[in-house]
Amino acid sequence: MFSFPLIIILIPSIAALLICASGKRPNVREFWTFFAAGINLILLGLVACKVLGGEQLSHTLVALVPNVDLALNIDAFGLLFALVAGFLWIPTSIYSIGYMRPLKEHAQTRYFAYFALAISATLGVAFSANLLTMYMFYELLSLSTYPLVTHHQDGEARTGGRKYLTYLLSTSIGLVLPAMIITYNIAGTLTFSDMGILGGAVSGTMMTCLLLMYLFGFAKAGVMPFHSWLPGAMVAPTPVSSLLHAVAVVKVGVFCILRIFTGVFGISVLTSTGLNTIICVVASFTVIVSSLIALTQDNLKRRLAFSTIGQLSYIILGAGIASKLAVSGSMLHIAMHAFGKITLFFCAGAIFVATGEKYISKMVGIGKKMPVTMTAFLIGSLSIIGMPPAGGLISKWLMLNGAFNSGLTWVIGVYLVSSLLNAAYFFPIIYNAFFATEETNQYPGGIKEAPLWAVVPPVITATCTVLLFLKPDLFLALAKMATGA
Repeated sequence: MFSFPLIIILIPSIAALLICASGKRPNVREFWTFFAAGINLILLGLVACKVLGGEQLSHTLVALVPNVDLALNIDAFGLLFALVAGFLWIPTSIYSIGYMRPLKEHAQTRYFAYFALAISATLGVAFSANLLTMYMFYELLSLSTYPLVTHHQDGEARTGGRKYLTYLLSTSIGLVLPAMIITYNIAGTLTFSDMGILGGAVSGTMMTCLLLMYLFGFAKAGVMPFHSWLPGAMVAPTPVSSLLHAVAVVKVGVFCILRIFTGVFGISVLTSTGLNTIICVVASFTVIVSSLIALTQDNLKRRLAFSTIGQLSYIILGAGIASKLAVSGSMLHIAMHAFGKITLFFCAGAIFVATGEKYISKMVGIGKKMPVTMTAFLIGSLSIIGMPPAGGLISKWLMLNGAFNSGLTWVIGVYLVSSLLNAAYFFPIIYNAFFATEETNQYPGGIKEAPLWAVVPPVITATCTVLLFLKPDLFLALAKMATGA
């Protein structure tokens, strides 16, 4: 029987094999990437029609232990995430060509192959029917992205890669795996349920321990203090940073945590036990501290990295409010942040390709030389801040209203302070780019926009960011369907 979830997951993996086989013919190699991404996007569109129509799409691969199968299921939340990853695979691949070829990066075949495998693992996480299946794809993602993080193969890349794997594997094996075993012994199942599977059969202390183990164990979400792998991974090429921050890795982290909150604990249980307060406190600390650190960073990619850490906990904070409206907003923010942040990383890479520059203090007047790139950067920044006409405003508005309706006024304060800090570390970049006068010989020999393949992708994603503000209907419908809001 034709299985939508299985086929969608396998297509990028098959593409990885074809990419390896075509390594000596770059144009053929990249054709397989775009062909697979296009087929996947078409299938995801068909699935969206079915899911919105109320159909259930499931597939059991193999029975592992009693009441736990290696199984797939496409629901509204998983589909939302898969659509984001599936769509952004295309502009990221275009951008990879525009970035890798002008810089004559080595091992491009390996890069595109592992990129496809990472997308496959990401889709596996999105379509997991239970905690064990999700855990297995989560670990596969860590392993498939390691060669991307260490792409340059120098000492700095190896150090960043070691930190990357050490943080992600030690937390998942040391915290998530035992928490999963405990959950199975309590509930007798690991299959996600809208009402949660733990129920009231667990003491408050055990519930708190399990919550913290899951919250910190899925370290891809970058919750402090398990966050420093993320800035360290910035040694990778910028397309990899885009993958880490928007398409896959960090979004898989928050996706898994939201799955735990909604499918293992249950939103009503989080509220009745007071566990949502713990979530809000931990997330709020990360939101504010990471934003303050971002203010001090002169390296553009590191500033964007700490911005990502804050925005990920922004999503977790929305789920911690534990109201249907706020959780819908946090799910929607996965999509809104993805489009905004990938635009910013695309722009950072385009600047590097055109100028070789990484530091904000040396980008004075660059908007006059690269107006298309910096206009896209402006739109991406507005989305992260939560200002019109960018999609980030919609998801932040839902989370703020959820906090207000729940009486959590202090959470509203955290959101507002965070947005002000976002503005404080983005607007100076934009002001200096367009309105400040560059120093004499700031750009010796003159500069211009990066190659077309590096400029078109941020224009595409910036345009999508505006369109998501004007027409958020699909993602909004899926988020509300996932929570019953």
